[in-house]
Amino acid sequence: MHISKRAQDIQASPIRKLKPYADQAISEGVRVYFINIGQPDIKTPDPVWNAFKKGKEEVLEYGPAQGILDLRKSIAGYFNLYNIPVTHENVIITIGGSEAIHFSFSAVADNGEEIIIPEPFYTNYNGYAAFANVKIAPLTLDVKNGFRLPPKKDIEQTITSKTRAILLCSPNNPTGTVYTAEELERVIDVVKKHDLFLIADEVYKEFVYDGYSHKSILEYEEIKDRAIVVDSISKRFSCCGARIGAVITRNPEVYNGILKFAQARLCPPTLEQKAALEAYRMGVGYFESVRKEYQKRRDILFEGLKDFPGIVMHKPQGAFYIIVRLPIKDSEHFVRWMLTDFRFENETVMVAPAQGFYCTPGKGMDEVRIAYVLKEENLKRAIKVFKAGLKKYRSLF
Repeated sequence: MHISKRAQDIQASPIRKLKPYADQAISEGVRVYFINIGQPDIKTPDPVWNAFKKGKEEVLEYGPAQGILDLRKSIAGYFNLYNIPVTHENVIITIGGSEAIHFSFSAVADNGEEIIIPEPFYTNYNGYAAFANVKIAPLTLDVKNGFRLPPKKDIEQTITSKTRAILLCSPNNPTGTVYTAEELERVIDVVKKHDLFLIADEVYKEFVYDGYSHKSILEYEEIKDRAIVVDSISKRFSCCGARIGAVITRNPEVYNGILKFAQARLCPPTLEQKAALEAYRMGVGYFESVRKEYQKRRDILFEGLKDFPGIVMHKPQGAFYIIVRLPIKDSEHFVRWMLTDFRFENETVMVAPAQGFYCTPGKGMDEVRIAYVLKEENLKRAIKVFKAGLKKYRSLF
């Protein structure tokens, strides 16, 4: 029997595909420190769990396709706190940020059309593009300058007759870069000039460090009909398993198109939406201690790695990831070797090879993404084990 070309060609997750090697190590009694995936160990807030416990409906019915009204109002109110002028009528609840991205791609581009995305980028954009039959046109950035956006002329060179949108992720997964207002305005000039949409993945907007600030594309009135924000509670409230996200747009045609997609999949999960509502009701004060914790972890990781010979990296300004260029040739081979062959006092570390965060063949071969999502003592230990493994690997290969 024949399966679709889409099913054959879609990228396996570079974050998860090596997990069986980690599972095998664990089965052999090895402790594995997982800093390959954005799964925080920050405690999920009590109001979220309490919302699940309070669920007493006799029948768990279908909800509205666009999401529960109170949650949509709460999300709009949350953005209003940042002086972003949206209402609940601009919000559609999705099954995680993943569906929000998939819906956004499908709303702005037809089969074979293109969306420009700076690379390295969140690897699952590749999967969403495959689902939507959309092509990603990569705009390659460089670790040596902190993955800053290039001049307008370089962005424009990526545009073709098939280009329909540019996607920006800030604070960025996987680089930790936070784009400045000037960088955003540079891209805004381009989308206006070339009649494109601007999609922004802003799921890490609260986690910005060292006095930097996040600026949403929804703040720019001149592109209010071009701006689409994808959002999620996964990292915001340490609720990765709840699978509640949102699309926010003030373009009525985009909204109505995405609403039809939402109707086709019926509705997002009801209990998770009620839990998300309780999370938003905690207020923005909740993020202060969480932000400080992530900044502390960022500092521990950066200080722990910066003196290793041959490493190239830039101190992240936001999110909880860093791309590190290593003095090796094949990071996927290194990551696999760490899981199958290397042990330091019966422990090892799993990071993510960076090839899968690039679209351009051959890029990221000597880079890894590290997620600083472990508490201090475990992160320090993971760094020690990682450095010992890297030193040993370099002596062998």
